Amino acid sequence: MPALLFEKRGHVAYLTMNRPEAMNAMNAEMYTQLSQAWIQVRDDYDIWVAVVTGAGDKAFSSGADLKTRIPKRDGGDAGPAQFWQTQEESILNRNLEVWKPVIAAVNGYCLGGGMTMLLATDIRVASENATFGLSEVKRGILPGNGGTQRTIRQLPYPIAMEFLLLGDRVSAQEAYRIGLINKVVPRAKLMETAEEYVERFLAMPPLAVRAIKELAVRGFNLNLSDAIRLEQSIGNNLRNTEDAKEGPKAFAEKRKASFKGR
Repeated sequence: MPALLFEKRGHVAYLTMNRPEAMNAMNAEMYTQLSQAWIQVRDDYDIWVAVVTGAGDKAFSSGADLKTRIPKRDGGDAGPAQFWQTQEESILNRNLEVWKPVIAAVNGYCLGGGMTMLLATDIRVASENATFGLSEVKRGILPGNGGTQRTIRQLPYPIAMEFLLLGDRVSAQEAYRIGLINKVVPRAKLMETAEEYVERFLAMPPLAVRAIKELAVRGFNLNLSDAIRLEQSIGNNLRNTEDAKEGPKAFAEKRKASFKGR
């Protein structure tokens, strides 16, 4: 049984972490398969949107499987040279630039590495029984793969520090209140709600979606004048696409636009 299920349906990629007996904890096999899957999402031009979830009812992912493996770059025994292998087993939340929208469907526990992956997604739907937390500090380690960096960027400072320094957990309702997730829904409606977002993205011009995502993420770390200049450059490139011509034409003709990603 693979540790990760990957399926492509039309323009949509579905990634399901598949170790429900271990709360979908990430072992070496899953890290490798996640890396391969996210690279495919990045590189397959025909994929417009991705959905990531966990198998079973108990967990999205409880994080790294500390019983079997601590990733080498986070303090394993591969020696100092491993520190410079920055592109090895790249995943969504470490070293990959994936400009396609990613939807997280969170069922149950979303802890440690599960939450750091969540922080690298764009739209987040959670079931009512979901629980969120970064418990690494309690194990004497830190939330790697962007955990210490994205948390402080995406949440208010005192809330982020409570997550990071105390390892506290919050409910789905609290996660919604603080802006960590978009929606809380009954467990039976989780994938249905994720699919509603998928359909909305499939109706959008994919190149414009990717351009906007890249500008929002990349521009966050630039000063405003440089970010606006980048926006102008990408905007000029986008205007030359067929989709940029189709959008106004469809509007003028009072019909639904048919976007091709070209």
